[in-house]
Parts: sequence; C-alpha cells; structure tokens
Amino acid sequence: MSWLITGGAGYIGAHVVEVLRAAGEPVVVLDDLSTGRAGRLPAEVPLEVGSTLDRKLLDRVLTAHRVTGVVHLAARKQVAESVGDPLGYYRANVHGLTVLLEAVAAAGVRRFVFSSSAAVYGMPAADDLTGGLVTEETPCRPMNPYGETKLAGEWLVRAAGRAHGIGTVCLRYFNVAGAARTDLVDTGAANVIPMFFERLERGEAPLIFGDDYPTPDGTCVRDYVHVSDLAEAHLAAVRHLQRAGDPAAAGDLTVNIGTGRGASVRELADLVAEVTGVKEPAPRVGERRPGDPARVVASAALARDRLGFEARRSLAEMVESAWAGWRARPQDPA
Repeated sequence: MSWLITGGAGYIGAHVVEVLRAAGEPVVVLDDLSTGRAGRLPAEVPLEVGSTLDRKLLDRVLTAHRVTGVVHLAARKQVAESVGDPLGYYRANVHGLTVLLEAVAAAGVRRFVFSSSAAVYGMPAADDLTGGLVTEETPCRPMNPYGETKLAGEWLVRAAGRAHGIGTVCLRYFNVAGAARTDLVDTGAANVIPMFFERLERGEAPLIFGDDYPTPDGTCVRDYVHVSDLAEAHLAAVRHLQRAGDPAAAGDLTVNIGTGRGASVRELADLVAEVTGVKEPAPRVGERRPGDPARVVASAALARDRLGFEARRSLAEMVESAWAGWRARPQDPA
C-alpha cells in the first residue's frame, strides 16, 4: 500500500516525498519530468514517467503499486503564462485532474489530497477579509486562468469525493519558498525569489512588477511559506485522512496553508540583498503582471484547528535556504 505523488519530482513534490517517507509512508511518484528532475528523488523511490492525461498509465500505476491514497501536485502554475495559454492550462490542470479522479474512483482509492492555491481568491475586497486576512470563507474570485483551474479543481475533487466515498483535503498554498536541502531547491525562475537570484547573478537589477498597488509601499503583499512547512502540511493532511476508519467519514476539508504574515515585494527584495550581499544594482520597477492581485495574506487558523498544522519557519530562513540551494544548483535544470 502506498501514496501516489503526482508531480513528485518537482520542487514542492520532492519535499513532500521526503517528509512522507520520513514519516514511514511508502510512496510512488508519477511525473512527466517537464519541470521535475528525477535526480531530486532517492533511488529507492519508484518513478513512473508520464502524464495524468494517460488513463492507461494511471490504471497500471494505481494497481501495480497498490496505491491507497493520492497527493496530486502535478499542474501548470504560472499566472502570466496562463493568461496567454488558457486552453493549455485547463487541459493540464482540469482535464488531467478529471482523468486522474476517474482512475482513482475505478481503482477504489479513497484518500485524495489536492494541491490548490491562494490564486482562487483573486483580489479579496476589504469587506470580505477577517482581521485583514483571507479565510477559507472569503469569496473565491480568481483573476486569471491559473486560479480558475485551481478553483474548478477543488469543485471537481469535492464532488468526486462525495460521489465515490473518497475523503479529500484541498490545500490552498500561499507563496512557497526556500528549500530543505540544496539539492531540492527551486531551479526555475518562475517564482519571485529565484527570479531575483537569476537577475542578480547576471548583474541585472531585480525586477519588481508594479509599484502602484494600494499597499503601504505600492508593491504586492504576499504570505510566504517555507516549502518544508508546506510539505509537513501534506503529511498533516494525510494523517487527517488516515484517522478516519472509513475515509469517506473524513469528508472534504479545504484549508489555507500560509503563515498569516505578509511581506511586500520591495521588503522581499531588501531581504534578498541582505542575504546575498548583492545590493547593486538596486531593484527596478516594471509593468504590472497580468492577473496579479495587490494583497493576499492567509488566515492560518483552520489549518491549525483541523490539521494541527502551523508553519514555523521565517521569511529569512526561506531566502537563506533558497540562496544556498541556488548557488549549489545543477547548471542544467532539466
């Protein structure tokens, strides 16, 4: 019996694999390696190379590895890219999830953890916040196709769970950063911290996308969570589903995974300069990115109350560990 981790060779996925294995959970990884790296995984972890769009592959993997639960991380996840390629995003993130859930239901798998996103909230209105924080009751109004696919994915997961007796947990990630080890670092440059590193390494000014937002310093405010904390949240979700003797009795749970603390992009840029020691050139302000909301900071209360999970690591730890990994990263990220 094992947990299938889709996208398990990716940045977040490899951390989830590490944490589940350390907790004694057998795992198998499915990854198409489009952005993942097989080298992130221990040699003893089975790796099946392929897509969640491949039903025959899914049927074989679920049966051959006696899968009893799924952690679904595989997805496309760049906001700006989703604006230009909505069809590709809906195919990968919604249709791929549909095919996976069909296979899960047919195989009798009854535990499912879904990787969602704070992007489902869009730009919450002040009247929708509780103490200035986004709660799970905040209305979902995604501003871009990526967020739309994640919200549609939640609907699909919950509906399939109810129909097929599957216990489900949807984890709404806020901004993920850092690394547990240098070999597990985020080697892409789609997220803001590695984007800063990449430009500094080339001797270019870090780029801030817009400084005219309605925030204290005009730059976007985000809730950053260490990837190791996020991986531990997945273990908490797994344990939540396992505690129910009948997985269906666990019902469906949707929780934010964040810290409850916000930092602006300019504050983050200042911290990156401090950690790296590279203070010149100073950050440059560019145009806003399509679909970026001004402020999104989590309420972490429900995750604490229902999963017993609370993020422990600081933003400084995120930047320091990410920088250590960036300097030690393989030059070919493929």
